[in-house]
Amino acid sequence: MEHLIELRTRLMWSIGGFFVAFLVCFFFAKQLFNLLVIPFKWATDWAGLDPHKVELIYTAPQEFFFTQIKLAMFGGLVIAFPVIAAQIYKFVAPGLYKNERAAFLPFLIASPVLFLLGASLVYFFFTPMVMWFFLAMQQAGTDDQVQISLLPKVSEYLSLIMTLIFSFGLVFQLPVVTTLMARVGMVSSQGLADKRKWAIVIAFVVAAVLTPPDPVSQIGLALPTILLYEISIWTARMIEKKREQERVAREKQDADESAAEEQSQAASSSLEGTGSGTNAS
Repeated sequence: MEHLIELRTRLMWSIGGFFVAFLVCFFFAKQLFNLLVIPFKWATDWAGLDPHKVELIYTAPQEFFFTQIKLAMFGGLVIAFPVIAAQIYKFVAPGLYKNERAAFLPFLIASPVLFLLGASLVYFFFTPMVMWFFLAMQQAGTDDQVQISLLPKVSEYLSLIMTLIFSFGLVFQLPVVTTLMARVGMVSSQGLADKRKWAIVIAFVVAAVLTPPDPVSQIGLALPTILLYEISIWTARMIEKKREQERVAREKQDADESAAEEQSQAASSSLEGTGSGTNAS
């Protein structure tokens, strides 16, 4: 019952933090959406068009309202993640040993940092590249051909950029996951290296599923995934090296303690022999 009460408390704090962040993001939803449109303006500038004439539309009366709700939920989850992660740690930490808590805490800090790194890569590079790719398909109207212009819907643009951010953010968790698995002995650096070919194939398959059907975003997600996989192999190798050093140090300490104990026993035996000889005299 105490564990259930503790779980309820942590859930209440997590939901409360998310709700407060949701309300704040919903109040500033239009400003946040304008912030997400900036990569689209960069892509428009790259395509040789006027970035001040960027236009997005919505075709249903309630579409932009629900788009703002989705944006507020997205922003609320991102802002409230430190609170949620802290509540998870507080719930799990009492059941961990001191060395386990020390090992778990760095990953709790690295996870949001890596997620923000992936999201930044999407915002500053891949979203402008993807939108530039789509803008390049426009067709100017002439006597022989009709004009074809890109007028994205607000909901579809938000879905695109949210999908890219979540995809890159999750992929950037790969070093954290593999490092944790290496710590508990579920994977090894040699095993990861042997499966490198399969990992490359899976990276491109996952990129094709998670990203829009264009080569820019697919390759853009697959290449960082492969690089992160190589980083995971390196971190697993470092963990194994550190574990081996700790094992050697522990064995040396045990050997020193055994030698010291043997010397102590020998000294005690010698003193006992000397005392017996003195008594006999």
